[in-house]
Amino acid sequence: MYTGQFVYCGKKANLMVGNVLPLRSIPEGAVVCNVEHHVGDRGVFARCSGDYAIVISHNPDNDTVKLPSGAKKIVPSGCRAMIGQVAGGGRTEKPMLKAGNAYHKYRVKRNCWPKVRGVAMNPVEHPHGGGNHQHIGHASTVRRDAPPGQKVGLIAARRTGRLRGQAAATASKADKA
Repeated sequence: MYTGQFVYCGKKANLMVGNVLPLRSIPEGAVVCNVEHHVGDRGVFARCSGDYAIVISHNPDNDTVKLPSGAKKIVPSGCRAMIGQVAGGGRTEKPMLKAGNAYHKYRVKRNCWPKVRGVAMNPVEHPHGGGNHQHIGHASTVRRDAPPGQKVGLIAARRTGRLRGQAAATASKADKA
């Protein structure tokens, strides 16, 4: 898209980037964004920076769309979508490089930064705190019915340690998916 471009909406709009058409008017394999889930909901799928969905197939009353997650979604054919991809792709690949950038990123989101580890604290502040070097000092697993204040670490862990063998293979597959 460019400054001053005319954007057309509707069934008769041309198949150009920025135009909004019903899914039934968009050919299979087309890259779309801001796809509606229900007719008239103004678009809910593929709206994040750099995201896009792909129209896979058409049926008489509904269409199949492949979402950025890889999931295939069946939506009514009357649902509208914008042709093209959302701008700002690759935003997450840029390294933050300094704490100030992380500060400004999370300041507008939620209070989840900085994350201070328990072992870096004093004993009055956390059960893992204190000691002449940073160590937990006791087993990191804790029982399910432990009282608040004691319930830190690996809560009711079924297993601990490095994943080996079959468990490691399934965990790595889950990470990649």
